[in-house]
Amino acid sequence: MDAREFKERLAALERSFDAEPINTNSHHVDRCSRCSSCVFCTGCERCHRCNYCTDCTSSTDLTHCARCESCHGLANSSDSASCSRSAYLVLCRDCHECNYCLGCVGLVRADFHILNEPFERSEYFAVLKRLAGPLSRG
Repeated sequence: MDAREFKERLAALERSFDAEPINTNSHHVDRCSRCSSCVFCTGCERCHRCNYCTDCTSSTDLTHCARCESCHGLANSSDSASCSRSAYLVLCRDCHECNYCLGCVGLVRADFHILNEPFERSEYFAVLKRLAGPLSRG
């Protein structure tokens, strides 16, 4: 096999993969595409080992997440991208090993932060409650 034949065969494999949105080893998924080993997900694409997720893309090992993209190992998070090993993130990007963060970018091992600023636990939830209505309305 030469380089040209290799590239042709690779392109053929990619075309066949893109043509058939199979959800390998997934169970009880609805409107998902190219997911594997996912359970009880809706509207996800290119995810692996996700559970109870909605509209997530290119993510792995998520549980109870919504609208997350390119994330790994998140729980109970939403509208976040490129985050890993975290829980309860909302509107975050590039956060790793964080918990209870809202609108944060680039944090590592941070808890109870809003817009990258630390808050006491009780103060965090008070601010979150005040922002819940306005954030959900856009």
